[in-house]
Amino acid sequence: MTLLRRTFLPSTADLLAFEAAARHQSVSRAAEELHLTQSAVSRQIRQLEEQIGTALFHRVRQRVVLTDAGRVYAADVQNVLQQLSASTQKAMAFSSADGLLNLAVLPTLGTRWLIPRLPRFMALHPDVTVNFSARTEPFDFAGTPFDAAIHFGAPHWAGAVCQYLMHEEVVPVCSPGYQNQHGIHTPQDIARVVLLQQSTRPTQWAEWFERVGAPTNLALRGPRSEQFAMIAQAAVSGLGAALLPRFLIEPELAAGSLVELSTTVLTSSDDAYYLVYPETRAQTPLVKAFRDWVVGECGGQRQAA
Repeated sequence: MTLLRRTFLPSTADLLAFEAAARHQSVSRAAEELHLTQSAVSRQIRQLEEQIGTALFHRVRQRVVLTDAGRVYAADVQNVLQQLSASTQKAMAFSSADGLLNLAVLPTLGTRWLIPRLPRFMALHPDVTVNFSARTEPFDFAGTPFDAAIHFGAPHWAGAVCQYLMHEEVVPVCSPGYQNQHGIHTPQDIARVVLLQQSTRPTQWAEWFERVGAPTNLALRGPRSEQFAMIAQAAVSGLGAALLPRFLIEPELAAGSLVELSTTVLTSSDDAYYLVYPETRAQTPLVKAFRDWVVGECGGQRQAA
Protein backbone atom coordinates (compact mmCIF):
# COMPACT_ATOMS: atom_id res chain seq x y z
CA MET A 1 0.00 0.00 0.00
CA THR A 2 1.39 3.40 -1.01
CA LEU A 3 2.25 5.68 1.89
CA LEU A 4 0.33 8.97 1.68
CA ARG A 5 2.54 11.97 2.41
CA ARG A 6 0.67 14.73 4.22
CA THR A 7 2.82 17.27 2.37
CA PHE A 8 0.89 16.49 -0.79
CA LEU A 9 -2.57 16.45 0.80
CA PRO A 10 -4.18 19.92 0.87
CA SER A 11 -7.13 20.56 3.16
CA THR A 12 -10.54 19.70 1.79
CA ALA A 13 -11.72 23.25 2.55
CA ASP A 14 -8.97 24.71 0.35
CA LEU A 15 -9.81 22.29 -2.47
CA LEU A 16 -13.52 23.11 -2.28
CA ALA A 17 -12.78 26.83 -2.47
CA PHE A 18 -10.46 26.35 -5.44
CA GLU A 19 -12.89 24.05 -7.29
CA ALA A 20 -15.81 26.45 -6.83
CA ALA A 21 -13.78 29.47 -7.95
CA ALA A 22 -12.48 27.54 -10.97
CA ARG A 23 -15.97 26.44 -11.97
CA HIS A 24 -17.51 29.91 -11.61
CA GLN A 25 -14.38 31.85 -12.64
CA SER A 26 -15.33 34.12 -9.77
CA VAL A 27 -14.27 34.31 -6.14
CA SER A 28 -17.46 36.13 -5.16
CA ARG A 29 -19.72 33.46 -6.69
CA ALA A 30 -17.64 30.73 -5.07
CA ALA A 31 -18.04 32.49 -1.72
CA GLU A 32 -21.80 32.68 -2.30
CA GLU A 33 -22.01 28.95 -3.02
CA LEU A 34 -19.88 27.98 -0.01
CA HIS A 35 -21.52 30.48 2.33
CA LEU A 36 -18.16 32.12 3.07
CA THR A 37 -16.79 35.61 2.69
CA GLN A 38 -14.78 36.53 -0.38
CA SER A 39 -11.71 37.12 1.76
CA ALA A 40 -12.04 33.62 3.26
CA VAL A 41 -12.18 32.00 -0.19
CA SER A 42 -9.26 34.12 -1.41
CA ARG A 43 -7.25 33.10 1.65
CA GLN A 44 -7.95 29.37 1.06
CA ILE A 45 -6.90 29.64 -2.58
CA ARG A 46 -3.75 31.50 -1.59
CA GLN A 47 -2.94 28.79 0.97
CA LEU A 48 -3.36 26.16 -1.73
CA GLU A 49 -1.12 28.04 -4.15
CA GLU A 50 1.56 28.42 -1.46
CA GLN A 51 1.41 24.72 -0.67
CA ILE A 52 1.66 23.75 -4.35
CA GLY A 53 4.22 26.39 -5.12
CA THR A 54 2.59 27.77 -8.25
CA ALA A 55 -0.15 30.18 -9.25
CA LEU A 56 -3.51 28.58 -10.08
CA PHE A 57 -5.29 31.76 -11.23
CA HIS A 58 -4.60 34.95 -13.09
CA ARG A 59 -6.60 37.82 -11.56
CA VAL A 60 -8.32 39.77 -14.34
CA ARG A 61 -10.42 42.63 -12.96
CA GLN A 62 -13.39 41.02 -11.21
CA ARG A 63 -12.69 37.55 -12.60
CA VAL A 64 -10.20 34.79 -11.97
CA VAL A 65 -8.82 32.87 -14.94
CA LEU A 66 -7.11 29.53 -14.54
CA THR A 67 -3.43 29.25 -15.39
CA ASP A 68 -2.29 26.21 -17.38
CA ALA A 69 -1.36 24.48 -14.13
CA GLY A 70 -4.67 25.53 -12.61
CA ARG A 71 -6.66 24.13 -15.52
CA VAL A 72 -5.06 20.68 -15.19
CA TYR A 73 -5.31 20.73 -11.40
CA ALA A 74 -8.97 21.84 -11.45
CA ALA A 75 -10.01 18.84 -13.58
CA ASP A 76 -8.21 16.43 -11.23
CA VAL A 77 -9.56 18.08 -8.09
CA GLN A 78 -13.14 17.94 -9.40
CA ASN A 79 -12.76 14.20 -10.07
CA VAL A 80 -11.24 13.57 -6.65
CA LEU A 81 -14.01 15.48 -4.85
CA GLN A 82 -16.68 13.58 -6.80
CA GLN A 83 -15.00 10.26 -5.96
CA LEU A 84 -14.73 11.24 -2.31
CA SER A 85 -18.42 12.14 -2.20
CA ALA A 86 -19.40 8.85 -3.87
CA SER A 87 -17.14 6.87 -1.53
CA THR A 88 -18.64 8.58 1.49
CA GLN A 89 -22.16 7.74 0.33
CA LYS A 90 -21.06 4.15 -0.25
CA ALA A 91 -19.59 3.92 3.26
CA MET A 92 -22.79 5.36 4.72
CA ALA A 93 -24.73 2.62 2.91
CA PHE A 94 -22.82 0.06 4.98
CA SER A 95 -24.83 1.19 7.97
CA SER A 96 -25.27 -1.56 10.54
CA ALA A 97 -28.97 -0.75 10.75
CA ASP A 98 -30.96 -3.97 10.58
CA GLY A 99 -33.63 -2.39 8.38
CA LEU A 100 -31.59 -1.58 5.27
CA LEU A 101 -31.38 -3.98 2.30
CA ASN A 102 -29.34 -3.03 -0.77
CA LEU A 103 -30.19 -5.05 -3.88
CA ALA A 104 -28.63 -5.18 -7.33
CA VAL A 105 -31.29 -6.30 -9.80
CA LEU A 106 -31.77 -6.84 -13.50
CA PRO A 107 -33.63 -3.72 -14.73
CA THR A 108 -36.67 -5.34 -16.37
CA LEU A 109 -37.05 -8.03 -13.73
CA GLY A 110 -36.90 -5.34 -11.07
CA THR A 111 -39.55 -3.07 -12.58
CA ARG A 112 -41.89 -5.71 -14.02
CA TRP A 113 -41.66 -8.60 -11.58
CA LEU A 114 -39.98 -7.76 -8.27
CA ILE A 115 -41.31 -4.30 -7.43
CA PRO A 116 -44.99 -5.17 -8.04
CA ARG A 117 -44.60 -8.04 -5.54
CA LEU A 118 -42.54 -6.10 -3.02
CA PRO A 119 -45.53 -4.79 -1.00
CA ARG A 120 -45.99 -8.36 0.26
CA PHE A 121 -42.43 -8.35 1.59
CA MET A 122 -42.91 -4.89 3.11
CA ALA A 123 -46.07 -6.08 4.85
CA LEU A 124 -44.01 -8.76 6.58
CA HIS A 125 -41.12 -6.36 7.32
CA PRO A 126 -42.62 -2.84 7.59
CA ASP A 127 -39.46 -1.32 9.11
CA VAL A 128 -37.21 -2.38 6.22
CA THR A 129 -35.92 0.02 3.58
CA VAL A 130 -35.05 -1.61 0.25
CA ASN A 131 -32.62 0.19 -2.07
CA PHE A 132 -32.32 -0.83 -5.73
CA SER A 133 -29.55 -0.46 -8.27
CA ALA A 134 -29.55 -1.87 -11.79
CA ARG A 135 -26.81 -4.37 -12.61
CA THR A 136 -26.75 -6.62 -15.67
CA GLU A 137 -23.40 -8.35 -15.15
CA PRO A 138 -21.76 -10.15 -12.19
CA PHE A 139 -19.56 -7.94 -9.99
CA ASP A 140 -17.34 -8.20 -6.93
CA PHE A 141 -19.43 -7.70 -3.78
CA ALA A 142 -16.33 -6.51 -1.92
CA GLY A 143 -16.30 -2.74 -1.74
CA THR A 144 -19.96 -2.36 -2.75
CA PRO A 145 -22.96 -1.70 -0.50
CA PHE A 146 -24.94 -4.60 -1.97
CA ASP A 147 -26.36 -7.28 0.30
CA ALA A 148 -27.61 -9.41 -2.60
CA ALA A 149 -28.25 -9.47 -6.34
CA ILE A 150 -30.68 -11.16 -8.69
CA HIS A 151 -28.75 -12.72 -11.54
CA PHE A 152 -29.63 -14.60 -14.73
CA GLY A 153 -27.13 -17.15 -15.95
CA ALA A 154 -25.14 -20.03 -14.53
CA PRO A 155 -24.81 -20.45 -10.75
CA HIS A 156 -21.18 -19.34 -10.69
CA TRP A 157 -20.23 -16.20 -8.74
CA ALA A 158 -16.90 -15.98 -6.90
CA GLY A 159 -17.23 -15.73 -3.12
CA ALA A 160 -21.01 -15.82 -3.22
CA VAL A 161 -23.93 -18.18 -2.62
CA CYS A 162 -26.27 -18.72 -5.60
CA GLN A 163 -29.83 -19.57 -4.50
CA TYR A 164 -31.95 -20.92 -7.35
CA LEU A 165 -35.12 -18.94 -8.00
CA MET A 166 -36.63 -20.07 -11.29
CA HIS A 167 -36.14 -20.90 -14.94
CA GLU A 168 -37.89 -18.91 -17.61
CA GLU A 169 -40.07 -19.82 -20.59
CA VAL A 170 -39.40 -17.59 -23.57
CA VAL A 171 -42.32 -17.20 -25.97
CA PRO A 172 -42.73 -15.50 -29.38
CA VAL A 173 -45.20 -12.62 -29.20
CA CYS A 174 -46.45 -9.59 -31.09
CA SER A 175 -49.39 -7.21 -30.95
CA PRO A 176 -52.77 -8.51 -32.25
CA GLY A 177 -52.74 -5.81 -34.93
CA TYR A 178 -49.29 -6.81 -36.14
CA GLN A 179 -50.35 -10.47 -36.27
CA ASN A 180 -53.41 -9.67 -38.35
CA GLN A 181 -51.57 -7.23 -40.61
CA HIS A 182 -48.88 -9.79 -41.50
CA GLY A 183 -50.98 -12.96 -41.35
CA ILE A 184 -48.78 -14.67 -38.76
CA HIS A 185 -49.97 -18.20 -38.05
CA THR A 186 -46.91 -20.46 -38.39
CA PRO A 187 -43.18 -20.31 -37.50
CA GLN A 188 -42.49 -19.76 -41.19
CA ASP A 189 -44.73 -16.67 -41.04
CA ILE A 190 -42.75 -15.37 -38.06
CA ALA A 191 -39.48 -15.84 -39.95
CA ARG A 192 -40.48 -13.30 -42.62
CA VAL A 193 -41.46 -10.39 -40.31
CA VAL A 194 -39.33 -7.94 -38.33
CA LEU A 195 -37.63 -9.78 -35.47
CA LEU A 196 -36.97 -7.66 -32.37
CA GLN A 197 -33.60 -8.72 -30.98
CA GLN A 198 -32.26 -8.80 -27.41
CA SER A 199 -28.62 -7.70 -27.76
CA THR A 200 -27.38 -9.80 -24.84
CA ARG A 201 -29.01 -12.93 -26.31
CA PRO A 202 -28.14 -12.59 -29.99
CA THR A 203 -28.77 -16.26 -30.93
CA GLN A 204 -32.15 -16.60 -29.24
CA TRP A 205 -34.29 -16.37 -32.39
CA ALA A 206 -32.00 -18.85 -34.17
CA GLU A 207 -32.42 -21.29 -31.29
CA TRP A 208 -36.20 -20.95 -31.39
CA PHE A 209 -36.42 -21.42 -35.17
CA GLU A 210 -34.16 -24.46 -34.92
CA ARG A 211 -36.46 -25.92 -32.25
CA VAL A 212 -39.55 -25.55 -34.45
CA GLY A 213 -37.77 -26.72 -37.60
CA ALA A 214 -37.94 -23.38 -39.42
CA PRO A 215 -35.11 -21.78 -41.48
CA THR A 216 -32.63 -19.84 -39.34
CA ASN A 217 -30.88 -17.85 -42.07
CA LEU A 218 -32.79 -14.64 -41.22
CA ALA A 219 -32.80 -15.12 -37.46
CA LEU A 220 -30.15 -12.48 -36.69
CA ARG A 221 -31.75 -9.57 -38.55
CA GLY A 222 -33.85 -6.92 -36.87
CA PRO A 223 -33.45 -3.97 -34.47
CA ARG A 224 -31.64 -4.63 -31.20
CA SER A 225 -32.30 -3.41 -27.67
CA GLU A 226 -30.50 -4.11 -24.41
CA GLN A 227 -33.51 -4.47 -22.12
CA PHE A 228 -36.58 -6.68 -22.27
CA ALA A 229 -38.79 -3.74 -21.25
CA MET A 230 -37.85 -1.84 -24.41
CA ILE A 231 -38.43 -4.91 -26.59
CA ALA A 232 -41.80 -5.56 -24.95
CA GLN A 233 -42.90 -1.99 -25.60
CA ALA A 234 -41.67 -2.21 -29.19
CA ALA A 235 -43.76 -5.37 -29.68
CA VAL A 236 -46.84 -3.75 -28.11
CA SER A 237 -46.35 -0.79 -30.45
CA GLY A 238 -46.42 -3.05 -33.50
CA LEU A 239 -42.77 -2.79 -34.46
CA GLY A 240 -42.23 -6.52 -34.86
CA ALA A 241 -42.26 -9.94 -33.19
CA ALA A 242 -40.30 -10.56 -30.01
CA LEU A 243 -39.06 -13.48 -27.95
CA LEU A 244 -39.72 -12.62 -24.31
CA PRO A 245 -39.82 -14.42 -20.96
CA ARG A 246 -43.50 -15.08 -20.30
CA PHE A 247 -43.36 -14.06 -16.63
CA LEU A 248 -42.12 -10.58 -17.59
CA ILE A 249 -45.05 -9.86 -19.93
CA GLU A 250 -47.94 -11.31 -17.91
CA PRO A 251 -49.79 -7.93 -17.79
CA GLU A 252 -49.61 -7.48 -21.58
CA LEU A 253 -50.74 -11.07 -22.22
CA ALA A 254 -53.62 -10.68 -19.75
CA ALA A 255 -54.67 -7.35 -21.30
CA GLY A 256 -54.41 -8.70 -24.84
CA SER A 257 -51.87 -6.11 -25.99
CA LEU A 258 -49.53 -9.01 -26.77
CA VAL A 259 -50.46 -12.44 -28.08
CA GLU A 260 -48.43 -15.65 -28.14
CA LEU A 261 -47.63 -16.79 -31.67
CA SER A 262 -46.74 -20.41 -30.90
CA THR A 263 -47.09 -23.02 -28.19
CA THR A 264 -43.38 -23.84 -28.57
CA VAL A 265 -41.38 -22.19 -25.81
CA LEU A 266 -37.63 -21.76 -25.43
CA THR A 267 -36.09 -22.86 -22.14
CA SER A 268 -32.53 -23.30 -20.97
CA SER A 269 -31.28 -26.17 -18.88
CA ASP A 270 -28.14 -24.22 -17.97
CA ASP A 271 -29.25 -20.65 -17.25
CA ALA A 272 -31.76 -19.58 -14.62
CA TYR A 273 -32.51 -16.76 -12.19
CA TYR A 274 -30.59 -16.83 -8.92
CA LEU A 275 -30.50 -14.76 -5.76
CA VAL A 276 -26.81 -14.19 -5.16
CA TYR A 277 -25.34 -12.96 -1.90
CA PRO A 278 -21.79 -12.92 -0.48
CA GLU A 279 -20.83 -15.79 1.79
CA THR A 280 -19.98 -13.25 4.49
CA ARG A 281 -23.63 -12.12 4.65
CA ALA A 282 -25.26 -15.53 4.36
CA GLN A 283 -26.39 -15.48 8.01
CA THR A 284 -27.54 -11.85 8.05
CA PRO A 285 -31.17 -11.96 9.28
CA LEU A 286 -32.48 -9.55 6.65
CA VAL A 287 -30.74 -11.35 3.80
CA LYS A 288 -32.17 -14.66 5.04
CA ALA A 289 -35.63 -13.12 5.34
CA PHE A 290 -35.51 -11.73 1.80
CA ARG A 291 -34.13 -15.02 0.47
CA ASP A 292 -36.96 -17.02 2.02
CA TRP A 293 -39.56 -14.57 0.76
CA VAL A 294 -38.32 -14.31 -2.83
CA VAL A 295 -37.88 -18.09 -3.09
CA GLY A 296 -41.50 -18.41 -1.98
CA GLU A 297 -42.61 -15.87 -4.59
CA CYS A 298 -40.89 -17.92 -7.27
CA GLY A 299 -42.54 -21.14 -6.13
CA GLY A 300 -45.52 -20.52 -8.39
CA GLN A 301 -43.38 -20.00 -11.48
CA ARG A 302 -43.29 -22.86 -13.92
CA GLN A 303 -39.86 -24.41 -14.07
CA ALA A 304 -38.09 -25.98 -16.99
CA ALA A 305 -38.29 -29.75 -17.07
